[in-house]
Amino acid sequence: MNDLVKYLFETTAFRVCPNNKPFWYTSGKIGPFYINTQFLYGSEKDATELLDFINENLTDKQGLPTKVFEKVKKQYDENSIYKYTIDEIVNEIKNKINLDEVDYISGGERRDWFFSNIIAYLLKKPHITIWKDLTLAKSNYDFTSNEMIENLDGKKCLHIADLITTASSYTKRWAPAIENSNGKINWSISVVDRVQGGEEILNGIGIKSYSLIKLDGSLFDQALKLNVINNTQYQMLNEYKQNPDETMRKFLIDHPEFLEEALKSDAKTAARAKDCIENNLYNL
Repeated sequence: MNDLVKYLFETTAFRVCPNNKPFWYTSGKIGPFYINTQFLYGSEKDATELLDFINENLTDKQGLPTKVFEKVKKQYDENSIYKYTIDEIVNEIKNKINLDEVDYISGGERRDWFFSNIIAYLLKKPHITIWKDLTLAKSNYDFTSNEMIENLDGKKCLHIADLITTASSYTKRWAPAIENSNGKINWSISVVDRVQGGEEILNGIGIKSYSLIKLDGSLFDQALKLNVINNTQYQMLNEYKQNPDETMRKFLIDHPEFLEEALKSDAKTAARAKDCIENNLYNL
C-alpha cells in the first residue's frame, strides 16, 4: 500500500499546500490539501483527457459505456500507476466480498467510470452505468453490448467510487437509481475515503463500505516516512483533520498577511478571500 500512497503524491492526486500557504476552496474557506482521486488514472493530463472525452460523449447513453471501457482498458494495459491502483481495488474486493453474491458492478457519472468499467471487466461481472438523471445502462462484462434498463429484477450491486466524503451522491442518486429499478447496492468500495462520515452513512442505508485509503493519521504517517511531506505539513494535516475550522482560524490570526495577499491576488482567489471576510467564515 506504500506504493499507492507514493502514487497519490506522484500524480498530485493528493496535493498538500506549501508551508504556511493553504489552498483556497470554492466555499471561501481554506485548507491544507486537495484530493483528485481520478489522477491515479496515471496523471492529471491523462485524467483530464478522459474526463473531457466523457463530457463530449455524455449524451450517447447507449454507446458511452463501451467508449469509456475502450479508453480505460488501453490505459490499464499501458500505464503502471493505473494498473497498480486497479489491481489493488480488485484484490481488496476479492478479500472482503463474496463475489458469488455480486450480480453487477455499478459506477456513477462521471469519475466512478474511471474505475468501475475496468473492474467489471477484470471480475467478469456485468456493469451498470448510472447517470445523474438516474437512468441506467446495462453492459456485459466486456462491454460488447449495452442496453438501457429499467428493471434489475432484485439483483445486487457492488458500487465502485473514486471518493467518498459524506456519501451524498449515494443517498441522492446512485442508491435511488438502483432501487427505483428494483435493485440494491449492497456494497461500496472507494479508492479514497475522506473520513467525513460517508462510511457510517452508507452503513446506515444498508451498504457495506470499503476503501483503499482513508485520509487520516495513518496516511499522514506514511507520507512523512516516505518524505513526500515535511514536518510542518504533517502537523497542519493532523491539526486540520482534528478541527478544520479552528485550525484555519488560528492560522489566519497568526498570519494576517495571508488574507491581505489573497485580496490582491488573481480574480478567483480574491473572490474567495472576499467571501471568507464578508461571510465571516472563521469568526475573526
